[in-house]
Amino acid sequence: MRKLCRRMAAAALGLLLLGAAGLYLLNRALPDTFTIQPNQQLSIASMPWLTADSPRQATEAPVNASARDTGGSQTLRLFGLIPVKTVQTVTEAQRYVTVCGTPFGVKMFSNGALVVAFSDLYTDLGSENPAKEAGLRLGDLIVSAGGHTVRNNEELSSAIATAGGNAMEVVYLRDGNRCTCTLTPVQDQDGSYKAGVWVRDSSAGIGTLTFADTENGTFAGLGHAISDTDTGASISLLSGEIVPVTITDCIAGTAGAPGELRGEFSGDEVLGTVLANQDTGVYGRLSGQVSGTEYPVANMQEVRTGAAQILTTVDGAGPKLYDVRIESVNLNASDPNRNMLIRVTDRDLLQKTGGIVQGMSGSPLIQDGMLVGAVTHVLVNDSARGYAIFAQTMLQAADRVV
Repeated sequence: MRKLCRRMAAAALGLLLLGAAGLYLLNRALPDTFTIQPNQQLSIASMPWLTADSPRQATEAPVNASARDTGGSQTLRLFGLIPVKTVQTVTEAQRYVTVCGTPFGVKMFSNGALVVAFSDLYTDLGSENPAKEAGLRLGDLIVSAGGHTVRNNEELSSAIATAGGNAMEVVYLRDGNRCTCTLTPVQDQDGSYKAGVWVRDSSAGIGTLTFADTENGTFAGLGHAISDTDTGASISLLSGEIVPVTITDCIAGTAGAPGELRGEFSGDEVLGTVLANQDTGVYGRLSGQVSGTEYPVANMQEVRTGAAQILTTVDGAGPKLYDVRIESVNLNASDPNRNMLIRVTDRDLLQKTGGIVQGMSGSPLIQDGMLVGAVTHVLVNDSARGYAIFAQTMLQAADRVV
């Protein structure tokens, strides 16, 4: 009997520990702040078993009343009983944007010279590479050399030539950190002083325009940063512009081989100026006309698993809605590009592209009559599936560039 009691106690303790662990993980899966509309009760569509208490109002009201106010705090409870987390709520009026789904080209010039390759130099002393010896790596962004600002390839070459065979200080960015090293150019067999490094100062490519906020005159696209094709490093923006693109071909994706949309820039029209190249997308100010349909922007807690549609352009016929399914929603993902996992279910789109292909990044996701997100990545081993970012995240980023 005692053994049975001990077993029951151990089992009960195990269940309590398991329950506590589950509550801890659920707590961590919830963000600290939610945005709701005026007079709207907080509810989480992807977690219908969580309910919120009536809000506790903030003790202080903002000095200047606006469309965006702190609403107070609310406790989320499991099945209305077990407290999981107390969160802050921010009240904001419903936002509307013009949803595009059209391809666009991006031309960008980096604010520096990006290291993309090394090339050994043959001198009287043998093979040398001053850049490697100085400690430079692929993906470093050189912003200064020999006391001279470096904004492009020509300015770096000029600084190296000016230094001759003398040591010079090189300032560069690595993983967002400002670093310095000492580089001594060497004279190659042609008599020119070089550093043994290949750099790039510009980039161009195509993606999908997610939305335009015509009220604020801004745009948002891609859902992720533009990165250098050789190093994977994000381009540090000096200047850039977006232009119309015509899709000319589509290479369907297969397991292990992502597909690709191919297109060509259409004329000399400039649609907008790029002001920010961020982890969550490309943002800027509109200067041309864009077409699309107006939709309300969903707050992240309004996104649910289930049926949705993707608005994308995969041929010359323009943007079209295709069926997808949102398989999971992650409200508090460490990577904002992976807040949703989606699967293409539309037979026509699967036949045309195999699912999600490169160039579709930024394609809007529509659910329950709202813009809920944009596609960001394809799963390499399953081209029918991919990740997406919340539209709310992109809208907030677009607001910050104004």
